[in-house]
Amino acid sequence: MVNSDMTIIGKLDKRFSEAEAPTDWQSVGDALALAQLYWLTTVRADGRPHVTPLVGVWVDDSFVFCTGPGEQKARNLDHSRAVAVTTGTNTWNEGLDVVVEGEASRVTGRQRLTALADAYREKYGGDWNFDCDDEVFDPNGERAMVFEVAPAKVIAFAKSPHGQTTFSW
Repeated sequence: MVNSDMTIIGKLDKRFSEAEAPTDWQSVGDALALAQLYWLTTVRADGRPHVTPLVGVWVDDSFVFCTGPGEQKARNLDHSRAVAVTTGTNTWNEGLDVVVEGEASRVTGRQRLTALADAYREKYGGDWNFDCDDEVFDPNGERAMVFEVAPAKVIAFAKSPHGQTTFSW
């Protein structure tokens, strides 16, 4: 929920929480921005889930990723834009896990793609160094389509103390 001063406020679910207060949005945004690896869940045409690890960037309160048009996740997005993006730590009593639920929308336009390519370079260095045109990253190579997930709902799972905070738009 966004309150009148544009602060994003989460609601602590007491059923699943030992924490006394919800996780703050700044901590959630930091976890999403600093993560090196994410897990993307898409839905296959037959309804089965498809989960894959990938790199991405958190920009302007949205998750951005890219994929080749022949990859399973791209084929899944052709029929269903519903996705979940997950990141966190593989520990029980420390860290913060975050799930972003929303719809993936294709990003095009040289100016926007250039800014996103810069965000990838800033975060991952030379490992993800994209050129772009008006449609894709790497126009003369693998041609990676770029998608943005604006959250419909974000769930943060704090681990010490355990707490489940939900943010809805």
